[in-house]
Amino acid sequence: MDREKIFQFVSAQKTAFIASVNAQGYPVIRAMLAPRKIDGNDIYFTTNTSSNKIKQYAANDKACVYFYKRGRFKYQGVTIIGKMQVCTDQATKEMIWRFGDTMFYKEGVTDPDYCVLKFTCKTAEYYCDFKVDTIDLSD
Repeated sequence: MDREKIFQFVSAQKTAFIASVNAQGYPVIRAMLAPRKIDGNDIYFTTNTSSNKIKQYAANDKACVYFYKRGRFKYQGVTIIGKMQVCTDQATKEMIWRFGDTMFYKEGVTDPDYCVLKFTCKTAEYYCDFKVDTIDLSD
């Protein structure tokens, strides 16, 4: 598995699992909707500013994102390690905003409870058929 195929795999998945570190030093994992945008090594998600993960990423930007595909006879997964940045600037929020987001953010793109998570990938581990490939994704 190479870099290009990793990002193709990520782009095809409908769910992501993101991990942060809580105040006690334990990992916390959450399911998220598919990324809104992938740009080079950066993967963008939307979330609520009021969520606990925002406080956790502000205190510790180390993060992990996991994607998987379970087929009938084949299981594939990729774990990506990197850093998570909380973006509240209007330009980033507008870049990621989609029609229909008002269902979650009633005040629209300027809703103070709407923010963007920007995950910058460092390394990936791709698993398939009892084999693990490690890929350096840093520039």
